[in-house]
Amino acid sequence: MELALIISAIGLGFASGFHCIGMCGPIALSMGLTKKQATNYYFQNLTYQFGRIFTYSLLGTLLGIVGQGFEMAGFQQYLTIAVGILLILMAIFSFGGNDFASKIPFLSKLLLQVKMNLGKLLQKADYRSRFTTGILNGFLPCGMVYMALTASLAAGGIWQGASFMALFGLGTLPFMFAVVLLGNLMTTAFRIKILKFVPVLMIVLGGLFILRGLEIGIPYISPKKEALKIIHNNSTEHQEGNHATCH
Repeated sequence: MELALIISAIGLGFASGFHCIGMCGPIALSMGLTKKQATNYYFQNLTYQFGRIFTYSLLGTLLGIVGQGFEMAGFQQYLTIAVGILLILMAIFSFGGNDFASKIPFLSKLLLQVKMNLGKLLQKADYRSRFTTGILNGFLPCGMVYMALTASLAAGGIWQGASFMALFGLGTLPFMFAVVLLGNLMTTAFRIKILKFVPVLMIVLGGLFILRGLEIGIPYISPKKEALKIIHNNSTEHQEGNHATCH
């Protein structure tokens, strides 16, 4: 996986963390985890978080299949540039601290319904319920997740799309883990101030995708297509060599 994609995935996830606190934080806080549960408290928190990441990876896999189709058709470069432009447009609509998805009426209603239906599941305290809660949480309508999924289209293949979304999920992990750990110590005013910078980072990441698609020869950021082929071929030969050695 290219460095530009790794940086984009983790950066997008890290920036989304502040947004996730507002959108998904209340769900995490509703799980009733307390520090009195000691080790169980941390493991249940992580179980919930990895449920979210599992969903993101699954969605990334599905988008990766579509992206691989574009690559096989020879349209990967154009797709990458289009994704970069789309990310920038999404970021522009996110200025003001609002999730652009919340501005779409049917998505806003769906978000409310899903949160209400999660209520029953939140009453259970076993690990299976925590993981399931995380899985369902990952399907919540969220503009930041949609941005990441759009970017995963241009990752270049199935496992690349899954890896991109897994890294995105790991990027959100620090803030989402902390919101359960610290509760409401992070004030709304502080979160709103931070959210104002999120669209700026989205524009930067969109620019990275456009650079990657232009293939202007910047190592690791915008390598030429020929260089990518050489790296891919070397990796394939190395794997085949290891396979032959095992036999």
